[in-house]
Order: sequence, then C-alpha cells, then structure tokens
Amino acid sequence: MNEKIRLTQFAKHGGCAAKIGPDTLSKVLGKLPRFSDPELLVGFETSDDAAVYKISDDTAVIQTLDFFTPVVDDPYTFGQVAASNALSDVYAMGGDPRIALNIVCFPEDLDPDVLGEILRGGADKVREAGAVLVGGHSIQDDVPKYGLSVMGVAHPEKIYKNFGCREGDVLILTKQIGSGIVNTAVKAQMASADAEQEAVRVMTSLNRRAKETIQNYTVHACTDVTGFGLLGHCSEMASASGAVLEIHVRDIAYIRGAKEYAQMGLIPGGAYRNQRYAEDLLDPGDVEEVYVDLVSDPQTSGGLLLAVPEDEAGSLLKDLGKAGLGTEVSVVGRVAGCGARPAIRLR
Repeated sequence: MNEKIRLTQFAKHGGCAAKIGPDTLSKVLGKLPRFSDPELLVGFETSDDAAVYKISDDTAVIQTLDFFTPVVDDPYTFGQVAASNALSDVYAMGGDPRIALNIVCFPEDLDPDVLGEILRGGADKVREAGAVLVGGHSIQDDVPKYGLSVMGVAHPEKIYKNFGCREGDVLILTKQIGSGIVNTAVKAQMASADAEQEAVRVMTSLNRRAKETIQNYTVHACTDVTGFGLLGHCSEMASASGAVLEIHVRDIAYIRGAKEYAQMGLIPGGAYRNQRYAEDLLDPGDVEEVYVDLVSDPQTSGGLLLAVPEDEAGSLLKDLGKAGLGTEVSVVGRVAGCGARPAIRLR
C-alpha cells in the first residue's frame, strides 16, 4: 500500500463537515410526503438521529445510515472514525447496535489495500460495539467515502429522543468539541501533534460507555453532536422541545488548540452554515465571536448531548467519570424555560 497517500486531498470537505447544511436539508425534507404507521415511534419529523420502529411490546428496532468523505489521512483511522460516527446514532437513541452494513465509494485507480485498511478500521469498531458486520455495498467514485448502515435494538419505552427538555434540566455533553476546527488546522499543516492526536481520539471513541452510564438515569432528551455542531443540534432540541437553552460557552470542554485555531480563522465552511441555520433562535449576548465559531463547528463522531434533571446531574457526572469519561465530559448549560418561543442563549 502507498504509505504516502493523503486521503483528505480527495475531498473538499471531510467527515461530518461534508454534510448538506441543516437549513437546506430542512427545506428539502419539509416537501417529502409524511408516512404514518402506528408502530413508527420516531420518524424524520423532528430531525432525530435515527428511525425507531416497534416490533413487539419489549423490542423496537433502531435504523440509521451515515457515511462521509475522509476526515483524516490514515485509511485505518478513517474507517474507525466513520464507523464510530454511524454507530453513535444508535447510542443516541438509547439502543445497542446489532447489525452493520458497509457503504463504500472508492476510486478505481487507488490501491485496493487502502480500501482494505478502511474496512478493517470500520470492522474493528463494529466488533468493539458488540455488533456484527454482515456485508454492504460499494461503487466506484472519484472521491473515497465510507460509512455504515446500522440496526440496533432497545425497549420501546426506553427510547431517547432529541426533544422533551424540561425547565431546570442540566445540559451535559460527553465529549469535547472542536474537531472540525482542529481538522482544518491539520489540513493546513498548522495543528500541533497533541491537538491532532486528541481530535483523533475523540472521533474514534464510541459513545457506548456514555450510553451504558446514562441509561441508569432520567434522560429527558438526547442527541449526538455531529455535523450541525453544538449550536445546530441545540437548535433542533430547542425547537422540538419548545425550550430556551442557555449555553455556557466557557464551561464547555474543547479539544486542545481548538480555540487558538479558531482565533486564527481556521473555521470550516460548515460552521457558517450552522450559524445561518440557528440565527433565528440565537441570542449570542456579549460572548466573544470565537465562541460562536466554536459552538458552530461541525463535529465528526461527537459526544452525546443530554438534558437531565438537576438533582441527578451530580451523580451522573461522577458515574461518567468512573466510566473513564471524566475529562471529556462537561456541563454545557441548562434549560432556562419551556413552553415559550424556542431560543438559544449564549452566556
């Protein structure tokens, strides 16, 4: 295999930053026909992370699909990141992954060993998740792309949704943010080795431990933070819940170097799309512009964003720490109100 291959050179946008902007997507989805089925527990109406279909009184199927262009140069690591990102949608709904299928686009003139390493990285993450890889589909394409279709299961009464916030809830995020900015700095060859390594560690970490910990607590709302950034996913949560979310920007855990690179202007284009999407809800207050850029930054394989009762937050944080997630987890804000006009307030 050609060790000098740089996968990120094939794509203008990498990882979840390659997603179609949320404003464009919402306009398109709004024109699609509505499907009605009494067993469909979650569809696409609230822009949730996956579909959920009840098949019995104690079992619901969670179905998701996610793939994207390279966000890192190393093929094996790219496979790990893409698989972790796809599996995350099942965890965000409160489920356990069971079956995965590969989705592959690959140039015919690129060394097949590169594809082998991508698939090996994905397979290792599927195995780590306790699921099984059962095949997939591939096509020739000038730009490499990889991801998974994942089926998971959960109890129908224990499904997490991206809405349901209640006034007084504490907002907890289980991973640092800033991967889009750091990856932009890496591509410009301006990132430190420590920043790059931390971003890779964040993107390749499954949300399995977080999900297994929070399932013992009351979770009013949950989503994973990916391509729409913390701001975009908070906007979806606020809109679907009819809630006012207050985000404490200085309390958020950021990937090393992310703030400095943002101040240097190394902002991925997706961050500005996310800001436009949320502008009708956003009250930035008097926070520095760099924090608006940071919370808008498209994340790849980001953490779980939870709305939990205030009286359970302290114990949950301790248990997340015991699960090995202490330094990654942060209290990012609170639900300041419900039943009024949805809003996102930065403080």
